[in-house]
Amino acid sequence: RVQLVESGGGSVQAGGSLRLSCAASGYTSRLNCMGWFRQAPGKEREGVAVRNRDNDDWTRYADSVKGRFTISQGEDKDTLYLRIDDLKPEDSAMYYCVADRTFCPLTRSDTYDYWGQGTAVTVSS
Repeated sequence: RVQLVESGGGSVQAGGSLRLSCAASGYTSRLNCMGWFRQAPGKEREGVAVRNRDNDDWTRYADSVKGRFTISQGEDKDTLYLRIDDLKPEDSAMYYCVADRTFCPLTRSDTYDYWGQGTAVTVSS
């Protein structure tokens, strides 16, 4: 089993930046990919960024965040980051770390093997 623990959320002013972190533990060697989803109150869960753990060239971003969000991982591959620049009020949401042993689609949340508990981001204008 794999555990995912997010951190780094908080309350920030619009235009600011945040870096979210996700620490993975357990049988992480079985994971093929990891990523981030978010969910704002009253809205559906949205995939924002995913990446392959062994291929730095395989990353995917939602169109709504391209150019402002950057997904990366630590050298040990067990820490995932999401840097968010130029934060907007519409970025306010609970951000979840996800991981899967096979495939990480941006458009489907129901296929992921593992989810973290989430870290909250609030952006004020």
